[in-house]
Amino acid sequence: MMLQIHPEGPIFSRLIPGLMRLHEWHYSPTELLNWIHAAVDMGMTTFDHADIYGKYTNEARFGEALALEPSLREKIQLVTKCGIQLITENRPHTVVKHYDTSRDYIIASVDRSLQNLQTDYLDLLLIHRPDPLMNPSEVADALETVVQAGKVRFVGVSNFTPSQLKTLQKTLNLPIVTNQVEFSVSQLSPLTDGTFDQAFRYQFSPMIWSPLGGGRIFQEGTPLYDTLHQVGGELGGKGVDQVALAWVLQHPVNVLPVLGTGKLERLKSAVDALTITLDRQQWFRIWQASTGHPVA
Repeated sequence: MMLQIHPEGPIFSRLIPGLMRLHEWHYSPTELLNWIHAAVDMGMTTFDHADIYGKYTNEARFGEALALEPSLREKIQLVTKCGIQLITENRPHTVVKHYDTSRDYIIASVDRSLQNLQTDYLDLLLIHRPDPLMNPSEVADALETVVQAGKVRFVGVSNFTPSQLKTLQKTLNLPIVTNQVEFSVSQLSPLTDGTFDQAFRYQFSPMIWSPLGGGRIFQEGTPLYDTLHQVGGELGGKGVDQVALAWVLQHPVNVLPVLGTGKLERLKSAVDALTITLDRQQWFRIWQASTGHPVA
């Protein structure tokens, strides 16, 4: 259930609860603390944030819950991201959505996240999106600064192309320990665009967002849904969601799915998917149902 995501990187839970929609769950701090405990009891100790989630409010919501039991901090790992500027009442000076990977912004964002999460350090900081104005040397300087200050333990990126990641890594005197990208049975790009090839080469496990295709896999009557359902029957009545998770988990690059649900029963279902093994033909039947054609 736990995995070291890079030879010089952190040990994370294989399944990672994501907090992007925390503001929609309407949990009180006590209810959220109970939810965190339940996730930890299921073996999910790593929690994925971004400064922008909930229009810059979700980190603080999580921090309020964590403050009720500060000793819990050493039992969990916190991931957050920075670099996106949203138009929202919480950022009144932002008039256009944009990216900011300047040194000052990254360092200030880390300080805000630490304050919001009510913690002294982040286990992992990710640059949220590749910035067309990114200066790799400036980003590297910022990341090295926050690590040297003890505010961040490890660094990585999110949604970077292989070329963009390679460019930053060449300047950075720290290992990039992951690239968080979209991957699911309905989003296969990392298999063919070099993303997973690079992960093997750099020896890191990618974190993956939207591992259930943003709910697209549940559209009944589609070839993909029908195949997932059939394979689930062959595996003893496993759910479509479980088969879809087992499919991504089976890739030898050892992905870490980020789960966007606040429902404990869905988290438990995801944990059960860790025990599912597809045979090679089942895996390729799902691939073919997704692409609409057999392999060449």
